[in-house]
Amino acid sequence: MSQNRPWIPYVLILPSVAFLALLFLVPLVQTIWLSMSDNGVPSLANAQRMAGDLNFTRSLKNTFLLTLAVVPVQLAIALAMGTMVGKIGRGRETILWIWTIPLGISDLAAGLVWLAILQNSGYFNSLLYGLGIIERQTSWLSYQTPVALFLAIAVAEIWRGTAIVMVIIVAGLNQVPKEFREAAEIFGAGPWVRFWRITLPLIRPALQSALILRTVLAFEVFSVVYALGGRNFPVLVGEAYNWQNQNQNYGVAAAYAVLIMVVSLAATVVYLRAIKVDPERLP
Repeated sequence: MSQNRPWIPYVLILPSVAFLALLFLVPLVQTIWLSMSDNGVPSLANAQRMAGDLNFTRSLKNTFLLTLAVVPVQLAIALAMGTMVGKIGRGRETILWIWTIPLGISDLAAGLVWLAILQNSGYFNSLLYGLGIIERQTSWLSYQTPVALFLAIAVAEIWRGTAIVMVIIVAGLNQVPKEFREAAEIFGAGPWVRFWRITLPLIRPALQSALILRTVLAFEVFSVVYALGGRNFPVLVGEAYNWQNQNQNYGVAAAYAVLIMVVSLAATVVYLRAIKVDPERLP
């Protein structure tokens, strides 16, 4: 029937295309134009003002440092968790459910949870004081303790975002045929060799997807940082928020948004080239 009416597939996908065009492409074009114009005239004034912002360099550095610190740790933890789940028989679904609880918590709520733990009168200070490790309450989230603030934000992000990486990794591990591992084991390959030579190459698509998704989300980090550090730890999305809501300068805010998009696209291209997937070599 579809051969007689070749236009039917296009009609079926038309609603989704219209939806994406209306809620994604149109705002994207508007944002790019807003960032590259001044009073309706093409201009680089917003980009120049963004580059001259006092917090621009710090926010750029903090965003990249946080991404470099968080993403590899999350990937390593997710691989370990996925491998452990694969070796569990009974109770596997329960463990997966517990490990994915952070996915059901909003970014801001997760930040507030960690704020309750790490603030001056929080649970962490109370525990250390009760054990006699500290003599008085210690500030972990102030501008006077930048290393502690960075580690607190990194730990909170790792706790909050590892679950999504683990879900993708587990899905990839489930696609690896058991026969491959069993054959390698028969030929004397140890666990480490089986992981590096068989499992890791076969889950390249999952690794690629997980790294792209988590890196893009790391560049967009905001709520956890805002809850724990506020203005003491500027990041790119935080600066876009401040320029739009506090300074009421939508052009500079749009310039920050476009910068984040460009950085995310560049990271995506790097991952696509670095982790090449050959469909013919997949099971």
